Amino acid sequence: MGSFKIKGGVELSGSITPQGAKNEALQVLCASLLTDDKVIINNVPDIIDVNKLISLLKNLGVSVNKLDKGKYEFQASNINLNYLKSDKFKINGKGLRGSIMLVGPLLGRFGTGSIPRPGGDKIGRRRLDTHFEGFIKLGAKFNYNKEDYFYTVSAPHLKGVEMLLDEPSVTGTANILMASVLAQGKTVIYNAACEPYLQQLCRMLVCMGANISGIGSNRLTIEGVDKLNGTSHTILP
Repeated sequence: MGSFKIKGGVELSGSITPQGAKNEALQVLCASLLTDDKVIINNVPDIIDVNKLISLLKNLGVSVNKLDKGKYEFQASNINLNYLKSDKFKINGKGLRGSIMLVGPLLGRFGTGSIPRPGGDKIGRRRLDTHFEGFIKLGAKFNYNKEDYFYTVSAPHLKGVEMLLDEPSVTGTANILMASVLAQGKTVIYNAACEPYLQQLCRMLVCMGANISGIGSNRLTIEGVDKLNGTSHTILP
């Protein structure tokens, strides 16, 4: 096994600029699907998982422009939902655990969302139940194709509801939140995650026109709106 040997006693100087946090980046990039306006995101980390997600967004039809180092412009005004049915998506979507967060915004805005069973890291127990149970409570129909390991949810209209999450999943809360901001009526999420990444997503959505209260607590209340607008957002380091 390799090792590092560090000899102390040497004074450090200089400065660094930390890249944006991956966990927030995956959420806010998916949130760009909720509007057909331009969304500018700063401090996007240049790492494999984020670059894979950007590639998936491009394949979905999102216009992606790199404006500067770590600064991107996204515009989801010409989404190709047929890509979700393609073999290419079934292959590419497997390689990124965070691809599950495409489902919420797609379901909320377009009434349908699909994802192959995600791969990615194998750390601990990463259930998807919280995500799909939340979508079902919002009124979506769920289908799982065992042959292709492929999940699909669909609904002509999502309707707000009170729900208790079986676990305070960060990605599960984010996914349900992104689906519910365009739902009809009021959604209340109990046992919601309240990590900084989730708070950042909430603040971005509010800047886009969403009506969310309880940010930073484990009870989020969302009053659905008809449309979201573009915004500019900076990811935490």
